[in-house]
Amino acid sequence: MLCAAVACAGPSAGDGWGVDAGGGTASASFGEPSSEATDGGTSANGSDGSGVTGEATTTAGGDSTAAEDASSGGPSGSVDGIWISTEELLALPIEGPAWDAVLAAAQADAGTPDLSDQDQANNVRVLAKAYVCVRLDDAAMCDAVRTAVMAAIGTEDGGRTLALGRELAAYVIAADLVPLSETDDATFRAWLVDVLDEELDGQTLVSTHETRPNNWGTHAGASRLAAAIYLGDDAQIERCATVFRGWLGDRESYAGFEYGELDWQADADAPVGINPVAASIEGHDVDGVLPDDQRRAGAFAWPPPKENYVWEALQGAVAQAAMLERRGYDAFAWQDAALTRALVWLHDQAEYPAAADDTWVPHVVNAYAATSFPAAVPSSPGKNVGFTDWTLAPG
Repeated sequence: MLCAAVACAGPSAGDGWGVDAGGGTASASFGEPSSEATDGGTSANGSDGSGVTGEATTTAGGDSTAAEDASSGGPSGSVDGIWISTEELLALPIEGPAWDAVLAAAQADAGTPDLSDQDQANNVRVLAKAYVCVRLDDAAMCDAVRTAVMAAIGTEDGGRTLALGRELAAYVIAADLVPLSETDDATFRAWLVDVLDEELDGQTLVSTHETRPNNWGTHAGASRLAAAIYLGDDAQIERCATVFRGWLGDRESYAGFEYGELDWQADADAPVGINPVAASIEGHDVDGVLPDDQRRAGAFAWPPPKENYVWEALQGAVAQAAMLERRGYDAFAWQDAALTRALVWLHDQAEYPAAADDTWVPHVVNAYAATSFPAAVPSSPGKNVGFTDWTLAPG
């Protein structure tokens, strides 16, 4: 759940980044009441021992209880907006360094969309334009967003799924905030359906999400999930949630990934996307390591190398978790708060906090998991989303 600014204010960094002794986090509800879907079941008060508690409710359709959802890991209520709603945007401040960064990005030339260019930043500039369109009711910005979204269609041709995974989500979120015409929306939706299974350099967005347990897969998962939510494809959303749980370490949910070198895996016979609680290698703490990205720095070594691919993988993973939370899944609590543990390891063991285009990530984790990781203001947008120092600003 997204934490309210007051209810979820975490301890200072000196108190352990806001993480309790059990590796979990404290959290407050946002939007619809939500049960706490966890990996080890729930106790009578809705807690799994991680410090995350929930409340049993009935879903809108009245077909299942939150207690049942908690045991299955399913959703139990959602809020409007793939990433953020228009109502939330309208409540945000239009002053300060975070807003200034949004406005500057929105006013910059977004150029021509190219979903085959994995390094293009046009997508997050279009996202900024969508924010300004809504917040200021700026017709020119709205028109620019609609033009860019439609211009992106088909530009994935000739590229790879890494590029599509990095680039697509921002355009989908922008289209969610700035409605297209009926005709354009139908065209955009039809393309989204097709692009999920479009073969690019031998892979599709879906196959990349389900086989690549690193930055390729996490970015593919984020864009796949954004598209599924836009399309209202509940089966696809549920599949994304299942694969994400598997990547976090729940191999019973999903274990179809193809891993590379296993040097950083705590258990080479049961590889995972994030090492489990209390994991160690040669006596060193690897709880929270992303092994399939950390391996890119080479074989296991200590002190651990500062590997940037880890942060890039977290961009995709944190984006997935935030979107799933808005659909009612307690993704930041899954696998003993795996994403929080990943940031703890990066700060405490690797001594490698977020920098450059990763600086939006801690804002999301702090907001959803009640942590207090260092979070720059203004932050820099990432490869898929950004401006979270503004969209998640305390209010």
